[in-house]
Amino acid sequence: MTHFPEDLQALRTVRDLVRWGASEFLRAGLVFGHGTDNALDEAFHLVLWRLRLPLDLPAVYLEANLADSERRAVVELLNARVQTRKPAAYLTGEAWFCGLAFEVNEHVLIPRSPIGEMIGDEFRPWLATPPRRILDLCSGSGCIGIACALVFPEAQIDLAEIDQRALAVIERNVRRHGVADRVSVAAGDLFAPLHGQRYDLIVSNPPYVPLAEWAALAAEYQHEPRLALEAGDDGMDVVARILSEATAYLEDEGTLVCEIGGSQDEFDARFPKFPGAWPEFAHGGDGVFAISRKDLQAWLGTQSPRKKGKK
Repeated sequence: MTHFPEDLQALRTVRDLVRWGASEFLRAGLVFGHGTDNALDEAFHLVLWRLRLPLDLPAVYLEANLADSERRAVVELLNARVQTRKPAAYLTGEAWFCGLAFEVNEHVLIPRSPIGEMIGDEFRPWLATPPRRILDLCSGSGCIGIACALVFPEAQIDLAEIDQRALAVIERNVRRHGVADRVSVAAGDLFAPLHGQRYDLIVSNPPYVPLAEWAALAAEYQHEPRLALEAGDDGMDVVARILSEATAYLEDEGTLVCEIGGSQDEFDARFPKFPGAWPEFAHGGDGVFAISRKDLQAWLGTQSPRKKGKK
């Protein structure tokens, strides 16, 4: 049931609603991390979205008086955030990545990968020349591959995803951004649907959350698909498969870029002396490695079957 403030009329302006929403979020102990990291920014985003106002709204309009119907609509949305604990992006159906808007729902992760910064930098210095073929593996909403398609207009892009419900979201995002002529969507488990194709760049944000950590996640994160988050006892089951199979799909001078997020300790334990580079990000985030096919192949040759299997 929607919780209306005792005096709804007191919430006259945009600023009033943002302040009230932030207070309600803090009172309810909400968790942030899907595009914002605090209650005030989250309330600001939801209020402006419901009122169909731009995020760069001039400050003077924050003092605009609202109609009763507008106040009620905003309060209902802010209450939905509190009562459902759904991240804001699932309530609005939209998330931003690399300055681009993507459709999202509870069948895909909400985009927030620091790989976006690497895309903006055209993957320098890990790519010497613009890639001709790119694979976005474990594609989710398709945001990484589609952003790559727009940054590299001459490249052909494959998006690979196992979840049929996520594939429907990918298809809509491909059409939304007008890249269907250069972007193909492949349905299947990791590299299985790619039939030996080779790439100059493979980019992946795979599941990497350990089972116990996934079970303890806040309610906001539990709304995201488990298939896209949890990956075995140490979180490295899918990453291990990517490392062992990627060389067969990389060109000789190709590069693999993969996110492992906060599972750095688990990665180091499973894959000791890994020779990849770990970029530093100017805008926050970590846990992404880049490695050439040559270095990956050499490292794989040093690994015993025990090290490539589970701990």
